[in-house]
Amino acid sequence: MRFFVCLAIICCGLVWAETEAVLGLPPLEIPLLNPQSSEKVALGKRLFHDKRFSANSKVSCATCHDSAKAFTDHAPVSEGIGQLKGARNAPSVINAAFAKTQFWDGRAADLEAQSIQPMLNPLEMGMNDEQAVLAVILKDSSYPQQFAEVFDIEPANIDIEHVAKALASYERTLISGNSPFDRYYFENDQQAISQSAKRGLSVFFNSAACASCHTLDSGFALFTDDEFHNIGVGYHRIAVVLEKLAYQQKTELSLANIQALSGDNAPELGRFLVSQRLLDLGAFKTPTLRNIEKTPPYMHDGSLQTLEEVVDYYNTGGAMDGIRPENRFIDPRIRPLHLTDQQKSDLVAFMRSLTSPQYDKVDTVQAVRGDKENPELN
Repeated sequence: MRFFVCLAIICCGLVWAETEAVLGLPPLEIPLLNPQSSEKVALGKRLFHDKRFSANSKVSCATCHDSAKAFTDHAPVSEGIGQLKGARNAPSVINAAFAKTQFWDGRAADLEAQSIQPMLNPLEMGMNDEQAVLAVILKDSSYPQQFAEVFDIEPANIDIEHVAKALASYERTLISGNSPFDRYYFENDQQAISQSAKRGLSVFFNSAACASCHTLDSGFALFTDDEFHNIGVGYHRIAVVLEKLAYQQKTELSLANIQALSGDNAPELGRFLVSQRLLDLGAFKTPTLRNIEKTPPYMHDGSLQTLEEVVDYYNTGGAMDGIRPENRFIDPRIRPLHLTDQQKSDLVAFMRSLTSPQYDKVDTVQAVRGDKENPELN
């Protein structure tokens, strides 16, 4: 492996990128205002696993992002304090450091902005406010000194930004490449993947056109365009309400009447909740495909259990039970693909070649089925 050290200007500020290059991944960009250190990473890891940052001291970041489960929880939607359930599947934290935005709807610009939100979410960790988070730190026998040493501050000056920076620093160490696909594609190791996976790569690029969203670059492959698309999943839960609103207003859908939508199905509005753009209704971020075999169930609502089910969904053009619901906002690329059984099998073989060595042994047998655990999502 090679070592990269570079200084780059990104958007509106300097970013110091200093990473050990991992096969298949770009150099990792580190924010200038939050440089990495082994001490900060250790602090972030401790915070990540500390259940005291939940209202009942039973839930930590690692509860939903379990390293033994490829940093997911293998559940359709995550369970927080008091067995409360959210409306979205917990995405893996692996390689989240490369993402342009965080969360399925992209409401956080970076890991620092993302890291505190679960602690304050009433359905997740349920802390009352930022002061409640800081109180846990200040009452601990060693946290104050640890923060003081990492950030060169007095314990009295510890604030929520320091917590966010430590968590983000730890999460930036959770990267993985060097999959069989990487060895085949970037190093021309013809023995790295099976013939079926090779054919599946061709399907990925051509017949299925997966690469139009799950993108690859010349020197690396993140398998995401970091954009937001309505692919039809979950849209049926809000379609009737949206059409009713439009009918009541005797007009096309408008921001005003959509904003009236509330309740359990509001999260299905997706990116619209952030952008307020009608074109973003029901749109969610393209997830990476790296380690995808090890992170079931799939889609933002965890409604598809296996890779085979995912391929079938796309192959039918988003049909459910043989019916393709009316969806005026669906991405035009979601259409019947007419793949053969062999092509579908090969496509799954290709996706399985995207697993990094350190996650080979992750067991997905016990992954919870959505229809058994959370029937209202189906």
